[in-house]
Amino acid sequence: MGLLSRMSSIVKAKMSAVLDRAEDPGETLDYSYEKQLELLRNVKRGVVEVVTSKRRLQLQAEGLKANLGKLEDQARRALGAGREDLARMAIEHKQVIVEQLEGMQTQVEDLEKEQEKLSAAETRLSAKVEAFRTHKEVIKAQYSSAAAQVKIGEAATGISEEMADVGLAIDRAEEKTRNMRARASAIDELVDAGTLEDLSSRPDAIERQLAQVGVSQGVEDELAEMKRQIAGPNQPKQLEEGK
Repeated sequence: MGLLSRMSSIVKAKMSAVLDRAEDPGETLDYSYEKQLELLRNVKRGVVEVVTSKRRLQLQAEGLKANLGKLEDQARRALGAGREDLARMAIEHKQVIVEQLEGMQTQVEDLEKEQEKLSAAETRLSAKVEAFRTHKEVIKAQYSSAAAQVKIGEAATGISEEMADVGLAIDRAEEKTRNMRARASAIDELVDAGTLEDLSSRPDAIERQLAQVGVSQGVEDELAEMKRQIAGPNQPKQLEEGK
């Protein structure tokens, strides 16, 4: 259990570090701002729906009020005609409409209260959203400025990841150059010492034989010359007389 707990803590720490590097404060602030705008739009939509419902009830109430006068007139004419039953029916309808109007009036008043609360909430939320928008733009500007300063500082001091990669590349290039120069120097030294043969100056078989013929002929010529010098100038005559 202890090992699993440690592994879980390590994984969480790694994920937190990755998310911290990947998170862009500007994007996070913009996302929060969009969510607040969406909430503000919902509040405004609620205000519109409340006002629409209230207006619909008011129009229905106006139609019912028009029927009140009609029913009252019908009741009077029915009594004049001696039809009390019809007059009673008209008055009953009138009482039903009056009750409906009272209920509608209560609903309209409730909707008006709801409208007032939603309108006040919309006003407060609009102010908060606008304040958040201004604040987030300031934060984004400050973050961009700080990030630029960090980049400049890292580039100047060479501690950024990019500059570190450049430094490693330079180190590898210098090391390879040193190794190549050392190898070239070692080869030159071995060639000069005769340990290695310069293959580029090695003659082929025919050239070697021709060179050997030239050397042999030179040896024979030099031997003949030395014999003539030793024998002297009179030896040819003596050889002719003895002959």
